[in-house]
Amino acid sequence: MPKQLHRNINYLRVSVTDRCNLRCIYCMPKEGLSLLGHNDILRYEEILRVVRAAMPEGITKVRLTGGEPLARKGLAEFISTLTGLKGLTDISLTTNGILLADHAEAIYQAGIRRINISLDSLNPERYRTITRGGSLETVLRGIRKAAEVGFSPIKINIVLMKGTNDDEILDFAKATLRWPYQVRFIEMMPIGRDNTEAVTEYLSNDVALDRIGRMFKLDYLGENGAPENRGPARRYRIEGAKGEIGFISPISHEFCDNCNRLRLTADGHLRACLLSDDEIDLKPELRSGCSDEVLKALIRKAIASKPAGKSTLPGDPSPKKCRRQMSAIGG
Repeated sequence: MPKQLHRNINYLRVSVTDRCNLRCIYCMPKEGLSLLGHNDILRYEEILRVVRAAMPEGITKVRLTGGEPLARKGLAEFISTLTGLKGLTDISLTTNGILLADHAEAIYQAGIRRINISLDSLNPERYRTITRGGSLETVLRGIRKAAEVGFSPIKINIVLMKGTNDDEILDFAKATLRWPYQVRFIEMMPIGRDNTEAVTEYLSNDVALDRIGRMFKLDYLGENGAPENRGPARRYRIEGAKGEIGFISPISHEFCDNCNRLRLTADGHLRACLLSDDEIDLKPELRSGCSDEVLKALIRKAIASKPAGKSTLPGDPSPKKCRRQMSAIGG
Protein backbone atom coordinates (compact mmCIF):
# COMPACT_ATOMS: atom_id res chain seq x y z
CA MET A 1 0.00 0.00 0.00
CA PRO A 2 1.58 3.31 -1.03
CA LYS A 3 2.58 5.76 1.66
CA GLN A 4 3.09 9.49 1.40
CA LEU A 5 4.28 11.38 4.48
CA HIS A 6 3.64 8.10 6.35
CA ARG A 7 -0.02 8.09 5.28
CA ASN A 8 -1.74 5.10 3.71
CA ILE A 9 -3.62 6.50 0.72
CA ASN A 10 -6.32 3.85 0.43
CA TYR A 11 -9.58 5.80 0.02
CA LEU A 12 -11.10 7.17 -3.20
CA ARG A 13 -14.13 9.45 -3.12
CA VAL A 14 -15.91 9.37 -6.48
CA SER A 15 -18.33 12.10 -7.56
CA VAL A 16 -20.64 10.39 -10.05
CA THR A 17 -22.49 13.60 -10.96
CA ASP A 18 -22.37 17.36 -10.37
CA ARG A 19 -26.17 17.56 -10.46
CA CYS A 20 -28.15 17.97 -7.27
CA ASN A 21 -31.82 18.37 -6.40
CA LEU A 22 -30.99 20.79 -3.56
CA ARG A 23 -29.17 24.16 -3.41
CA CYS A 24 -27.69 24.15 0.09
CA ILE A 25 -26.46 27.57 1.18
CA TYR A 26 -22.93 26.39 2.06
CA CYS A 27 -22.55 24.24 -1.05
CA MET A 28 -23.54 26.35 -4.05
CA PRO A 29 -24.78 29.83 -5.00
CA LYS A 30 -28.49 30.66 -4.91
CA GLU A 31 -28.62 30.78 -8.69
CA GLY A 32 -27.13 27.30 -8.92
CA LEU A 33 -24.19 26.30 -11.08
CA SER A 34 -23.50 25.80 -14.75
CA LEU A 35 -23.88 22.04 -15.05
CA LEU A 36 -21.58 19.77 -16.96
CA GLY A 37 -22.87 18.35 -20.22
CA HIS A 38 -23.56 14.65 -20.67
CA ASN A 39 -20.24 14.08 -22.44
CA ASP A 40 -18.29 16.09 -19.88
CA ILE A 41 -18.84 13.71 -16.96
CA LEU A 42 -17.13 10.36 -16.76
CA ARG A 43 -19.09 7.39 -18.00
CA TYR A 44 -19.58 4.58 -15.53
CA GLU A 45 -17.14 2.37 -17.44
CA GLU A 46 -14.52 5.13 -17.20
CA ILE A 47 -15.00 5.41 -13.45
CA LEU A 48 -14.57 1.65 -13.18
CA ARG A 49 -11.32 1.87 -15.15
CA VAL A 50 -10.00 4.46 -12.70
CA VAL A 51 -11.02 2.37 -9.68
CA ARG A 52 -9.47 -0.76 -11.16
CA ALA A 53 -6.23 1.13 -11.87
CA ALA A 54 -6.21 2.64 -8.39
CA MET A 55 -6.60 -0.66 -6.56
CA PRO A 56 -3.03 -1.92 -7.25
CA GLU A 57 -1.84 1.49 -6.02
CA GLY A 58 -3.43 0.84 -2.64
CA ILE A 59 -7.07 1.94 -2.94
CA THR A 60 -9.37 -0.39 -1.01
CA LYS A 61 -12.21 1.98 -0.06
CA VAL A 62 -14.58 3.84 -2.38
CA ARG A 63 -17.28 6.35 -1.44
CA LEU A 64 -19.80 7.51 -4.04
CA THR A 65 -20.80 11.17 -3.82
CA GLY A 66 -22.13 13.96 -6.03
CA GLY A 67 -23.84 16.37 -6.47
CA GLU A 68 -26.52 13.94 -5.46
CA PRO A 69 -25.43 10.44 -6.54
CA LEU A 70 -28.97 9.03 -6.49
CA ALA A 71 -29.93 11.57 -9.16
CA ARG A 72 -27.80 9.78 -11.77
CA LYS A 73 -29.57 7.11 -13.80
CA GLY A 74 -28.22 3.59 -13.67
CA LEU A 75 -26.49 4.03 -10.32
CA ALA A 76 -27.67 0.73 -8.83
CA GLU A 77 -26.33 -1.22 -11.83
CA PHE A 78 -23.01 0.62 -11.53
CA ILE A 79 -22.82 -0.15 -7.81
CA SER A 80 -23.46 -3.82 -8.52
CA THR A 81 -20.43 -3.89 -10.83
CA LEU A 82 -18.31 -1.90 -8.39
CA THR A 83 -19.10 -4.16 -5.44
CA GLY A 84 -18.09 -7.10 -7.60
CA LEU A 85 -14.48 -5.92 -7.81
CA LYS A 86 -12.29 -8.18 -5.69
CA GLY A 87 -9.96 -6.18 -3.49
CA LEU A 88 -12.33 -3.41 -2.48
CA THR A 89 -13.07 -3.84 1.20
CA ASP A 90 -15.50 -0.97 1.69
CA ILE A 91 -17.97 0.77 -0.65
CA SER A 92 -20.25 3.46 0.74
CA LEU A 93 -22.46 6.33 -0.38
CA THR A 94 -23.26 9.89 0.72
CA THR A 95 -26.68 11.32 -0.12
CA ASN A 96 -28.90 14.25 0.82
CA GLY A 97 -31.68 11.71 1.41
CA ILE A 98 -34.34 13.26 -0.82
CA LEU A 99 -34.41 10.26 -3.17
CA LEU A 100 -33.34 7.67 -0.61
CA ALA A 101 -36.75 6.16 0.18
CA ASP A 102 -37.20 5.35 -3.50
CA HIS A 103 -33.71 3.93 -4.06
CA ALA A 104 -32.69 2.39 -0.72
CA GLU A 105 -33.79 -1.14 -1.61
CA ALA A 106 -32.07 -1.12 -5.00
CA ILE A 107 -28.72 0.19 -3.81
CA TYR A 108 -28.74 -2.16 -0.83
CA GLN A 109 -29.36 -5.10 -3.14
CA ALA A 110 -26.51 -3.81 -5.33
CA GLY A 111 -24.13 -4.13 -2.40
CA ILE A 112 -23.98 -0.82 -0.50
CA ARG A 113 -24.20 -1.28 3.26
CA ARG A 114 -22.82 1.96 4.73
CA ILE A 115 -24.56 5.25 4.06
CA ASN A 116 -24.13 8.89 5.12
CA ILE A 117 -27.11 11.25 4.97
CA SER A 118 -26.91 15.04 5.11
CA LEU A 119 -29.37 16.66 7.52
CA ASP A 120 -28.58 20.19 8.67
CA SER A 121 -31.76 20.95 10.64
CA LEU A 122 -34.59 19.18 12.42
CA ASN A 123 -36.87 22.16 11.86
CA PRO A 124 -38.89 21.81 8.62
CA GLU A 125 -38.88 25.53 7.77
CA ARG A 126 -35.21 25.96 8.54
CA TYR A 127 -34.32 22.83 6.59
CA ARG A 128 -36.23 24.26 3.63
CA THR A 129 -34.28 27.53 3.97
CA ILE A 130 -30.84 25.88 4.27
CA THR A 131 -31.47 23.59 1.30
CA ARG A 132 -33.46 26.19 -0.65
CA GLY A 133 -36.56 24.05 -1.03
CA GLY A 134 -35.91 20.63 0.49
CA SER A 135 -38.45 18.62 2.49
CA LEU A 136 -37.35 17.47 5.94
CA GLU A 137 -40.07 14.81 6.09
CA THR A 138 -38.84 13.33 2.79
CA VAL A 139 -35.35 12.93 4.23
CA LEU A 140 -36.63 11.47 7.50
CA ARG A 141 -38.68 8.99 5.48
CA GLY A 142 -35.51 8.07 3.59
CA ILE A 143 -33.61 7.51 6.84
CA ARG A 144 -36.38 5.27 8.17
CA LYS A 145 -36.37 3.31 4.92
CA ALA A 146 -32.59 2.90 5.01
CA ALA A 147 -32.83 1.49 8.54
CA GLU A 148 -35.68 -0.80 7.54
CA VAL A 149 -33.73 -2.14 4.55
CA GLY A 150 -30.73 -2.91 6.75
CA PHE A 151 -28.09 -0.24 6.17
CA SER A 152 -25.51 -0.10 8.95
CA PRO A 153 -23.92 2.09 10.00
CA ILE A 154 -26.16 5.03 9.14
CA LYS A 155 -24.42 8.35 9.70
CA ILE A 156 -26.24 11.68 9.84
CA ASN A 157 -24.08 14.63 8.77
CA ILE A 158 -24.74 18.14 10.08
CA VAL A 159 -22.70 21.07 8.75
CA LEU A 160 -22.42 23.34 11.77
CA MET A 161 -23.16 27.00 11.01
CA LYS A 162 -23.02 29.87 13.48
CA GLY A 163 -26.28 31.78 13.58
CA THR A 164 -27.99 29.27 11.30
CA ASN A 165 -28.33 25.92 13.04
CA ASP A 166 -26.07 26.09 16.10
CA ASP A 167 -29.15 26.44 18.33
CA GLU A 168 -30.02 22.85 17.34
CA ILE A 169 -26.81 21.30 18.68
CA LEU A 170 -28.57 19.88 21.74
CA ASP A 171 -31.57 18.75 19.67
CA PHE A 172 -29.30 16.65 17.47
CA ALA A 173 -27.47 15.31 20.53
CA LYS A 174 -30.78 14.34 22.16
CA ALA A 175 -31.78 12.55 18.93
CA THR A 176 -29.07 9.95 19.63
CA LEU A 177 -31.01 8.89 22.72
CA ARG A 178 -33.58 7.32 20.37
CA TRP A 179 -31.70 7.09 17.03
CA PRO A 180 -29.24 4.17 16.69
CA TYR A 181 -27.16 6.26 14.26
CA GLN A 182 -23.96 8.27 14.41
CA VAL A 183 -24.90 11.97 14.38
CA ARG A 184 -21.87 13.89 13.15
CA PHE A 185 -21.15 17.60 13.41
CA ILE A 186 -18.94 18.79 10.55
CA GLU A 187 -17.16 22.12 10.55
CA MET A 188 -17.92 24.33 7.56
CA MET A 189 -14.94 24.62 5.23
CA PRO A 190 -13.82 27.47 2.93
CA ILE A 191 -15.00 25.90 -0.30
CA GLY A 192 -15.94 27.57 -3.57
CA ARG A 193 -16.43 31.19 -2.60
CA ASP A 194 -14.67 34.19 -1.04
CA ASN A 195 -15.18 34.43 2.69
CA THR A 196 -16.78 37.84 2.19
CA GLU A 197 -19.56 36.14 0.22
CA ALA A 198 -20.32 33.59 2.92
CA VAL A 199 -24.01 33.43 3.73
CA THR A 200 -23.31 31.72 7.03
CA GLU A 201 -20.41 31.59 9.48
CA TYR A 202 -17.92 29.01 10.66
CA LEU A 203 -18.27 27.64 14.17
CA SER A 204 -15.76 25.36 15.86
CA ASN A 205 -16.90 21.90 16.87
CA ASP A 206 -15.33 22.62 20.26
CA VAL A 207 -18.37 24.83 20.91
CA ALA A 208 -20.74 21.97 20.11
CA LEU A 209 -18.80 19.50 22.26
CA ASP A 210 -18.79 21.95 25.18
CA ARG A 211 -22.55 22.57 24.97
CA ILE A 212 -23.36 18.87 24.82
CA GLY A 213 -20.88 18.06 27.59
CA ARG A 214 -22.54 20.55 29.92
CA MET A 215 -25.94 18.91 29.41
CA PHE A 216 -25.00 15.21 29.26
CA LYS A 217 -22.41 12.79 30.54
CA LEU A 218 -20.33 11.83 27.52
CA ASP A 219 -18.23 8.70 27.11
CA TYR A 220 -15.35 9.06 24.66
CA LEU A 221 -15.34 6.20 22.14
CA GLY A 222 -12.20 7.13 20.23
CA GLU A 223 -11.90 7.60 16.49
CA ASN A 224 -13.43 5.55 13.68
CA GLY A 225 -11.53 2.47 12.56
CA ALA A 226 -8.16 0.89 13.17
CA PRO A 227 -5.08 3.18 13.20
CA GLU A 228 -4.15 2.31 9.61
CA ASN A 229 -7.69 2.91 8.35
CA ARG A 230 -9.00 5.60 10.66
CA GLY A 231 -11.67 8.13 9.78
CA PRO A 232 -11.63 11.74 10.96
CA ALA A 233 -14.54 11.61 13.43
CA ARG A 234 -13.96 11.86 17.19
CA ARG A 235 -16.76 9.76 18.68
CA TYR A 236 -18.75 10.08 21.89
CA ARG A 237 -21.87 8.53 23.38
CA ILE A 238 -24.33 10.05 25.80
CA GLU A 239 -24.72 7.67 28.71
CA GLY A 240 -27.56 5.27 27.84
CA ALA A 241 -28.00 6.53 24.26
CA LYS A 242 -28.75 4.25 21.31
CA GLY A 243 -26.60 6.25 18.93
CA GLU A 244 -23.29 8.11 18.87
CA ILE A 245 -22.12 11.68 18.37
CA GLY A 246 -19.20 12.37 16.07
CA PHE A 247 -17.15 15.52 15.46
CA ILE A 248 -15.31 16.07 12.18
CA SER A 249 -13.16 19.17 12.69
CA PRO A 250 -10.92 19.93 9.70
CA ILE A 251 -10.45 23.56 10.73
CA SER A 252 -10.10 23.52 14.52
CA HIS A 253 -8.41 20.09 14.70
CA GLU A 254 -6.60 19.58 11.41
CA PHE A 255 -6.23 15.89 10.53
CA CYS A 256 -4.19 16.29 7.34
CA ASP A 257 -1.41 14.11 8.73
CA ASN A 258 -3.87 11.19 8.80
CA CYS A 259 -5.72 11.95 5.55
CA ASN A 260 -5.90 8.81 3.44
CA ARG A 261 -8.03 9.96 0.49
CA LEU A 262 -8.07 11.01 -3.12
CA ARG A 263 -11.07 12.57 -4.89
CA LEU A 264 -12.27 11.92 -8.42
CA THR A 265 -14.52 14.71 -9.68
CA ALA A 266 -17.49 14.09 -11.95
CA ASP A 267 -15.54 15.49 -14.92
CA GLY A 268 -12.57 13.18 -14.34
CA HIS A 269 -10.11 15.28 -12.36
CA LEU A 270 -8.13 13.56 -9.62
CA ARG A 271 -7.57 15.71 -6.52
CA ALA A 272 -5.18 14.83 -3.72
CA CYS A 273 -6.51 17.48 -1.32
CA LEU A 274 -9.94 19.02 -0.86
CA LEU A 275 -8.49 22.48 -0.23
CA SER A 276 -5.96 22.42 -3.07
CA ASP A 277 -6.91 23.27 -6.64
CA ASP A 278 -4.12 21.06 -7.98
CA GLU A 279 -5.77 18.39 -10.13
CA ILE A 280 -4.80 15.80 -12.69
CA ASP A 281 -7.22 15.52 -15.60
CA LEU A 282 -7.68 11.82 -16.37
CA LYS A 283 -10.38 12.22 -18.99
CA PRO A 284 -8.16 12.98 -22.05
CA GLU A 285 -6.07 9.88 -21.37
CA LEU A 286 -9.12 7.75 -20.70
CA ARG A 287 -10.79 8.81 -23.93
CA SER A 288 -7.66 8.45 -26.02
CA GLY A 289 -7.42 4.78 -25.06
CA CYS A 290 -4.47 5.01 -22.68
CA SER A 291 -2.96 1.89 -21.19
CA ASP A 292 -3.57 0.87 -17.58
CA GLU A 293 0.08 1.66 -16.84
CA VAL A 294 -0.40 5.27 -17.94
CA LEU A 295 -3.47 5.53 -15.74
CA LYS A 296 -1.65 4.03 -12.77
CA ALA A 297 1.23 6.46 -13.27
CA LEU A 298 -1.17 9.41 -13.10
CA ILE A 299 -2.69 8.01 -9.89
CA ARG A 300 0.79 7.62 -8.39
CA LYS A 301 1.52 11.22 -9.38
CA ALA A 302 -1.61 12.38 -7.53
CA ILE A 303 -0.60 10.41 -4.43
CA ALA A 304 2.90 11.88 -4.53
CA SER A 305 1.47 15.40 -4.78
CA LYS A 306 -0.60 15.10 -1.62
CA PRO A 307 0.33 18.10 0.57
CA ALA A 308 1.49 17.86 4.17
CA GLY A 309 -1.42 19.97 5.39
CA LYS A 310 -3.90 22.65 4.51
CA SER A 311 -1.45 25.36 5.58
CA THR A 312 1.62 23.93 3.87
CA LEU A 313 0.70 23.60 0.22
CA PRO A 314 3.53 23.97 -2.33
CA GLY A 315 4.71 27.55 -2.77
CA ASP A 316 2.23 29.16 -0.36
CA PRO A 317 2.23 28.69 3.42
CA SER A 318 -1.11 30.47 3.95
CA PRO A 319 -4.37 28.62 4.65
CA LYS A 320 -6.13 27.56 1.47
CA LYS A 321 -9.64 27.89 0.04
CA CYS A 322 -10.35 26.01 -3.16
CA ARG A 323 -12.11 27.66 -6.10
CA ARG A 324 -14.43 24.81 -7.03
CA GLN A 325 -17.84 24.51 -5.41
CA MET A 326 -18.29 21.57 -3.05
CA SER A 327 -20.93 20.04 -5.31
CA ALA A 328 -18.37 19.88 -8.12
CA ILE A 329 -15.74 18.18 -5.96
CA GLY A 330 -17.81 15.60 -4.15
CA GLY A 331 -16.84 16.53 -0.59
